[in-house]
Amino acid sequence: MSLQTLCRTFSIVLLLSGVASHAQASDLRLVSQQQIPGDTKWDYLSFESSSHRLFITHGERVDVFDTLDKKVIGAIPNTPGVHGVALAPDLDRGYTSNGLSSTVTIFELSSLRVMGTLPTEKKPDAIIYDPATKRVFVANGDSGTLTVIDALANRVIDTVAIGGKLEFQAVDGKGRLYVNVEDRNVLAVIDTQNLMVLARFDVSAGCNSPTGLSIDAQTGRLFLGCRNQRMAVLDGNTGVLLASLPVGKGCDATAYDPALKQAYASSGDGTITVLNSETYAIEQVIATQPTARTLALDPVLHILYSVSAEIEAPAVEGARPKLKAGSFQLLTVSR
Repeated sequence: MSLQTLCRTFSIVLLLSGVASHAQASDLRLVSQQQIPGDTKWDYLSFESSSHRLFITHGERVDVFDTLDKKVIGAIPNTPGVHGVALAPDLDRGYTSNGLSSTVTIFELSSLRVMGTLPTEKKPDAIIYDPATKRVFVANGDSGTLTVIDALANRVIDTVAIGGKLEFQAVDGKGRLYVNVEDRNVLAVIDTQNLMVLARFDVSAGCNSPTGLSIDAQTGRLFLGCRNQRMAVLDGNTGVLLASLPVGKGCDATAYDPALKQAYASSGDGTITVLNSETYAIEQVIATQPTARTLALDPVLHILYSVSAEIEAPAVEGARPKLKAGSFQLLTVSR
């Protein structure tokens, strides 16, 4: 084992010790803000636990950030209008959804080497890997469809019609995929093996314009981030609304920590709301930065990541604010 590997392993042990000692006693807070060169356009964040790498969609590329060494260590280039990254660590592959070119870029996860591209329907947005079927599902925002990719063969095998403006997705690892239909206040349920729509749950009683989505795979509960400043908790088997709690303005992502039994909702107003998933009580509202609307979780070290940029000019109706060039930064929230 190299000296660098030993140092990284020792750092992880120290971090885990701190988490074990203080996970319940200490509040979460914004602990660092690090400038990342490049565009001020972004969307989803994806975290890979085994390598402690954060995949940051960033305009025309995906930046790969080492969260232990705290630096960008690589990039996936030529991903125009990239929205999301799906990680398939068991296959050593990753997939990006490129909104402007209506394509998916396939890359080798270990080396970041680009392996090729595949076509999708119009404006691919959310993208997720289902380990139960070894398939990648691409939510096409303007087509209301899912492009289905066989991740073993790296080829498109089908298209599933859902309808509406598709947003975040989640899988339960048992053959079900969930996708938010933002403009219809619906959560669609898909059989990932037979590629059938099993249900369309109406979520309007507790959620308007669902965007963010995450899952407690053990219980089948889903956590929806909603544009009416709510986080809705839904039973994924029945569609029953279990809770609806207030969150910040411009909520765009949620995450769930199964070890700490906490759900998180990040909002563009510069807040992350922390929900106790057992009592449905709000435990904390964390101050981050305005525009920090998206979110990724390190489920081992229990660290949250978001990104933001400085506002140069306020938003006009129906559009996002103008952002200051060169102000893109990674935010780390920890105890």
